[in-house]
Amino acid sequence: MTEFRDVRVFDGVNPALSPPTTVTVTGGLITGVGGQPDDQPDGRRIVDGGGRVLMPGLIDAHWHAMMAAVPLPVLATADPAYLQLVAAREAERTLLRGFTTVRDAGGPVFALKRAIDEGIVLGPRIYPSGAFISQTAGHGDFRSLLEVPREPGAPLSMVERTGTAAIADGVDAVLRATREQLMRGASQIKVMAGGGVASPYDPIDVTQYTFAELAAAVEAAGHWGTYVMVHAYTPASVQQAVRAGVRCVEHGHLLDDETAALMAERGVWWSMQPFLDDADAVPITDPGGREKQLAVTDGTETAYQLARKHGVRLAWGTDTLFDARLATRQGAQLAKLGRWFSPAEVLRMATSDNAALLALSGPRNPYPAPLGVVQPGAYADLLLVDGDPLTDLDVLADPGNLRMIMKDGVSIRDTLTRHTARDRAG
Repeated sequence: MTEFRDVRVFDGVNPALSPPTTVTVTGGLITGVGGQPDDQPDGRRIVDGGGRVLMPGLIDAHWHAMMAAVPLPVLATADPAYLQLVAAREAERTLLRGFTTVRDAGGPVFALKRAIDEGIVLGPRIYPSGAFISQTAGHGDFRSLLEVPREPGAPLSMVERTGTAAIADGVDAVLRATREQLMRGASQIKVMAGGGVASPYDPIDVTQYTFAELAAAVEAAGHWGTYVMVHAYTPASVQQAVRAGVRCVEHGHLLDDETAALMAERGVWWSMQPFLDDADAVPITDPGGREKQLAVTDGTETAYQLARKHGVRLAWGTDTLFDARLATRQGAQLAKLGRWFSPAEVLRMATSDNAALLALSGPRNPYPAPLGVVQPGAYADLLLVDGDPLTDLDVLADPGNLRMIMKDGVSIRDTLTRHTARDRAG
């Protein structure tokens, strides 16, 4: 058992800190918030917060554990075992930045998730999508032109063999690909419904998949009690996906009033990233890709304004790709949201709001206790912070301000009492 004393709590919901209080952790759960400290602690571990802020661990709703820190040429050519080892190292670094949960938006992370859950390696909780599902010439089709056309009985491409992408055309193929990801343990399904930036063949304006194909993925996921998230940027691609029944749109930086209003009407989540043409932009050297990237970054300001105007439910994620330096900027990317939202709104988005999105996975939810909140019964995923992120979001941009990182009741990082990463409360 661990007892945090003299902490001011941001509970993930309320926009103000609590008065100095006590929070109790037993095993992997929060078991008490408030009340007087126990004068007879009976062997419990006491953490004197010294008036610091105690808050939920952060949640990144669009992360790629296998792709975040590896350059694209390496990702395309390296031994998959090597890539898994690099991903495991980056998973630990992700956790040490204060991100105790991520929704993985595509990639072969099932083994990594299992190793983390079993305590073999350190890392955040992972909500895996498995291979992202793409049509031929879609955002997930990274074959060379020499591999096209695919001959009957020909072997799968490298990205398919590694479980990064599943290229599926037609309703039957989409159903099979969706069910295969669910079989492997996907908590939600990721479908590429429109053009992308980093993909070489699809212009940003194209709509991908037919209504029937998208509806098939939605139906198959729904039979398992979970949902489909789609990659899409444009009004046409998003409107088709929403009408097909998807529950979450990733990106959407080129949307218009009509589409944002439709999303709000249908209760569809908008998982957006603060993409700007700055030092944190994913490096794109291909001229065509760079042109698409600039179109996306030019739309970011309008997209956030539309989301606010129509009251669309917003989630936040980074979608960091192919660059180890950019991966370290996870907290800084969160702080950028201060350009559009108050610190309290930003913190809620990265904690309880993102957790509500993850909970759409229903019976496929691998972590069914509450996340993103400081309340009895919730997972003890907690950050003890130097400074007040409710007045200065940049506090979270520097992991050095995280004096304690706790996941599942375990002190992963502790510069106050010097417990090790393997010390479990209780």
